[in-house]
Amino acid sequence: MEGTDGLLSCYLLDGKGGGESIGWEGIRSWKPEQGSLWVHLDRKAPEADRWLREESGLDELACEALLAEDTRPRCTVIGECLLVILRGVNLNANADPEDMISIRLWLEAGRVISLRYPRLVAVQDIRESLSSGEGPQNPGDFLAELNERLLSRMSGVLDELQESINDLEEEILEAHSHDLRSRLADLRRQAITLRRYISPQREVLVQLQSLNLPWLSNLHRARLREMTDRITRYVEDLDSMREHAAVAQDELNARLSDQMNRTMYILSLITAVFLPLGLLTGLLGINVAGMPGVDNGWAFTYVCIILVVLAVIQIILFRRLRFF
Repeated sequence: MEGTDGLLSCYLLDGKGGGESIGWEGIRSWKPEQGSLWVHLDRKAPEADRWLREESGLDELACEALLAEDTRPRCTVIGECLLVILRGVNLNANADPEDMISIRLWLEAGRVISLRYPRLVAVQDIRESLSSGEGPQNPGDFLAELNERLLSRMSGVLDELQESINDLEEEILEAHSHDLRSRLADLRRQAITLRRYISPQREVLVQLQSLNLPWLSNLHRARLREMTDRITRYVEDLDSMREHAAVAQDELNARLSDQMNRTMYILSLITAVFLPLGLLTGLLGINVAGMPGVDNGWAFTYVCIILVVLAVIQIILFRRLRFF
């Protein structure tokens, strides 16, 4: 269920991997003995803001943290409750994956409150898993599964980024286009941006796996530990991609510099060939008395022959001197 009143979805978990979709009335009448509750809200919606501040039972500081405009991944323990802020890649249409989407979570025994803006595909995956009876059974399961879904979606983006860098490196070895420089810079920017958000998320997972909360079991911590190892590999992969892209850019700059130097060298040789010829023609072009050949009809032909012979002599001399 998804509407325009701030409630994107709400499920009453059955403890077996499934869940019943309910609305605002079901949320307001919910009691812990009925089962775990997952409330998923649109962070930008006024109704979600009002419910969170007035009816959720959360204190003002927690509400402000969940509704903050700009946040970094973090984890804060408040009593036996947990405030977690994570990020996932942006897989929405016409969006850049590195513009990562923030999801804010409040977890306690029997209840999960999540807020996002805009749509996050990993959350949609969990909703679908609940519909098929293979979803989270409690808040601890939800936390572990959400991290798994977020990392799973990151994996595809990182694989595409690595493949793009490899393809671009092959083009660099075969082409000299200046357009490659901007494309390579864009790939480096993507890697840097992804690492900037994924790296602090690794610290969140490290902290989560060491928490001792009654609703977070050893199995949950083991799953989070696995996610920590996985995101550590992602950070290392991003570091490798950045270095790979930097080496490729250095190679591109060197090839472009060589190309420019060769062009300038050829122009210098052409200039060297035509400089004496220009000097000679300029000297013959002065308009003063006494110029030889003024009254000779073959004088122009003789001058052209002399210029050609002089150019040939210069070219032969440059070749012997190994200028080209």
